[in-house]
Amino acid sequence: MTPGTRTRSKVLGVLLAGLLSCALSPVLLQPAEARADNMSELQEIQSQIQEHNEAYEAAVDQVEEIQAQIDENEQRIAEIEAELPGAQERASSSMRTLYKMQQSSGGLVDLLLASDDFYDLLATAQYLDVIQAHSTDALDELTALEGELELTRASLTSQMDAAQEQRAEAEAALAEANAARAELQAAIEAQAAAEAAERQAAIEAAKKDQGGSFTTESGNTAPVEVPSSDGLTPVDWSVGQEAFVSTWTARIDAYLAGSPLAGQGHTFAEAAWANGVDPRFSPAISTVESSTGRYCFRPHNAWGWGNVSWGSWEEAIWAHVAGLASGYGGTLTYAGAQKYCPPNADHWYTSVLANMQRI
Repeated sequence: MTPGTRTRSKVLGVLLAGLLSCALSPVLLQPAEARADNMSELQEIQSQIQEHNEAYEAAVDQVEEIQAQIDENEQRIAEIEAELPGAQERASSSMRTLYKMQQSSGGLVDLLLASDDFYDLLATAQYLDVIQAHSTDALDELTALEGELELTRASLTSQMDAAQEQRAEAEAALAEANAARAELQAAIEAQAAAEAAERQAAIEAAKKDQGGSFTTESGNTAPVEVPSSDGLTPVDWSVGQEAFVSTWTARIDAYLAGSPLAGQGHTFAEAAWANGVDPRFSPAISTVESSTGRYCFRPHNAWGWGNVSWGSWEEAIWAHVAGLASGYGGTLTYAGAQKYCPPNADHWYTSVLANMQRI
């Protein structure tokens, strides 16, 4: 099946023990069938990584939203606490005024009776009403502020509890993703061990044909490249998303410098983190298949990926990296090379490996 015919899918997780048993013994008895089984199980483990990554991202987004609400409530609490002393002073003054008015009821009656006419009486009554209303308003203001402060503090406590719960969920999701990555790495190592003879044969063939060329999946001609060794340094997934993206952005940008894909390191790194794919895999394939985007057989298709065209490099990178996750286990294997470029799997494998080692 060609790369363009693969679609991203969700599948049930599998146990590593099952993978190891498929990788170590059936390969010797039924090589083609065993390789297919191993590729399928790599894809299944990869899907677990994607699911855990999605759960982690959702939890982190929720924490940020709750934190914004917490910050807003803390600011309002500070504002209320700043207003309270003045409100308390106004309320105390108002209570004293009301008390004096209540204690001098006889004097108030005399004040009203001393009015010269009806309009004077009305003005006096309105004045007294204003004093009482002002005093009552001050007391109501204090009561409202104290009530809002109490409710805001209660809401803040609830939101902090929710934030802590979401953080715990995010940490659990990240731990599960890292565990799935470790499982994937173990599975890849098992696959590599099973493929050792084929990989070594491919490298020997590349040495023999070095200086020659071969036809890629996209129909372009690429030079046969010999890797510096038969493996790759492991990707460190434990550093966290920010450090991962920052580190691989710089490395990929350096590799892509001067090409049509220059400056896309951040996109490659973000897509790799989100999908649990080796960040070197997609950039290296672009070099083998299209001279790093210089000779695309479809618009923005630098990878010989089916008959697909895209509207931008960003859209294309995300789609290709997701396809490598769902269809190839997220990193280079010899079985994956046989699937990606069947006519020239040996040279495709060694050339992609050599380019991954440069990143």
